[in-house]
Amino acid sequence: MVRTRLAISVVLVSTLLLLNVESKSVDPYKVLGVSRDAKQREIQKAFHKLSLKYHPDKNKNKGAQEKFAEINNAYEILSDEEKRKNYDLYGDEKGQPGFDSGFPGGNGGYSYSSNGGHGGGGFNFGGPGGWQNMGGGGGSKSFSFSFGGPSESSFGFGMDDIFSMFSGGSSKGKEQFGGFGSSSKAESKSKSSTVAPIRTINSQVYKKEIMDQGMTWLVLSYLPSQRGTQYHESIIEEVAESLQGAIKVGRINCETESSLCKQLGIVPRRAPRLFVYSYTSSGKATLAEYTEELVAKKVKSFCQEHLPRFSKRIDLNTFDVSAVSSQRTPKVMLLSTKKDTPVIWRVLSGLYNGRFVFYNTEVHDTSDPKIQKLGVDAFPAIVGWLSNGEKQVLKTGITVKNLKSAVQELGKLLEGFEKKNKKVSSNSQPGQSPSESLERIPLLLRSNFDSICGENTPVCIIGAFRSSHGKEKLQSVMSKVSQKSLSRRQASTTGSQDTVSYSLLDAIKQSAFLSSLDKSEFKTSDKLLIAYKPRRGKFATFKGDMNMEEVEKFVAAVLNGDIQFTKTRQKPQIK
Repeated sequence: MVRTRLAISVVLVSTLLLLNVESKSVDPYKVLGVSRDAKQREIQKAFHKLSLKYHPDKNKNKGAQEKFAEINNAYEILSDEEKRKNYDLYGDEKGQPGFDSGFPGGNGGYSYSSNGGHGGGGFNFGGPGGWQNMGGGGGSKSFSFSFGGPSESSFGFGMDDIFSMFSGGSSKGKEQFGGFGSSSKAESKSKSSTVAPIRTINSQVYKKEIMDQGMTWLVLSYLPSQRGTQYHESIIEEVAESLQGAIKVGRINCETESSLCKQLGIVPRRAPRLFVYSYTSSGKATLAEYTEELVAKKVKSFCQEHLPRFSKRIDLNTFDVSAVSSQRTPKVMLLSTKKDTPVIWRVLSGLYNGRFVFYNTEVHDTSDPKIQKLGVDAFPAIVGWLSNGEKQVLKTGITVKNLKSAVQELGKLLEGFEKKNKKVSSNSQPGQSPSESLERIPLLLRSNFDSICGENTPVCIIGAFRSSHGKEKLQSVMSKVSQKSLSRRQASTTGSQDTVSYSLLDAIKQSAFLSSLDKSEFKTSDKLLIAYKPRRGKFATFKGDMNMEEVEKFVAAVLNGDIQFTKTRQKPQIK
């Protein structure tokens, strides 16, 4: 009996060594079809392409299944920088030159791939750490074991375990797979260099870094004993690379974080599961599961579909600027030629949700009056409104290098605008609205006429009203416009006086003033703006919509000399 067992042991060991020799003749670079100086990105692409082509789920023939196992082994070597370096130096990923050194006194090891039985796949007689599940399809599994210490016959298991492969029993009580003890440490040893960006998520990380932070996450839930984890991670890495700045990626080990997985409803079943953590337009957080074919391109599209949608799509033809200006939260609008909301803007709307009100619109022609009214001369462009209603063009003709840098640069732009808004808000007195804290526009009277609209003032902007409603409207709009640097700059040639002065005029009481400009006294207008140049005795009028944008545009045109002035009938007088 002892001789029989010994003979079987010798046959088994010889077979394993022959298989080991075969594995060393396989060049992982040739298997993946990449050059020896290939970058990790090239290796990943080659691996994904070949994995899809030879995956056991698509190819049931034995040759394809063996090829699939070979591809996985090659990727395991080349995706790990240390193993790749060892292979390049010694022809072996363990750093042991030559087959003869394969029996060291320590924990050496070799790799071999073959058909793992019905359904394809393969065995990976690879690194230390016991039998290891490396993926595969059908009924196959891949394992690794150590050609290790002498305490267990230099193979990491005792003679009883060798014979249990035939009997199905085990003297050590390990879980069996085909007679071999399947270790609970079956989690794939993926490459350290590319897996590093995948965040390991626990309850604390979830609460501090994910929940309600505005960022979209692609999350993998898995059990260490499940096959396919490594392939899922490689897909995640590729998607993360293509969407850098738009999403973050993480994985949850549902064996060690069982409570969190149950709480979120993401416990893996027979295979790892992929979820996207994002937000609905109402701001509610959601976890959407990806259930389609595991291809990077499709996973990427799924992630893009679930990016935040906090930006309101608007039509400039119906957009009410005055309504926007009445809100306290600063607003930002993206003008682009895109039919749908750009990815960058959706990402920013999530990261800064609650801090800004986001809008976006499709535009094509900078000569459009609506675009010119906003002061935009190139697309894409971002226009912002402070809480006091002041409009600012934040950036036009935006160019970006990539998604990540775009999110960072535009994020800094928004943060700068936010600081400016806080400064404006801090100037408001406690209990006052932004409009109440603005400078009051004085009523033009005989007593103050010379100081406000005398010959020392280059231009007077006068708001004439015929009703209390008209007065309030002009007061609000002119107060905001008067604080704009565009129309409030200091004139060095006129001492301390402003280039432009602002005042209100009661059109009913001061009809003579209006009559000196025009015979009609502008009686058909409830409210109008007059730009008056005292030195030259000329004036221009504006009778359009009395909102901040239109008034600002009129004042700018006056200062730039783009408005045609008319000679007054006589010198205006105030009674």
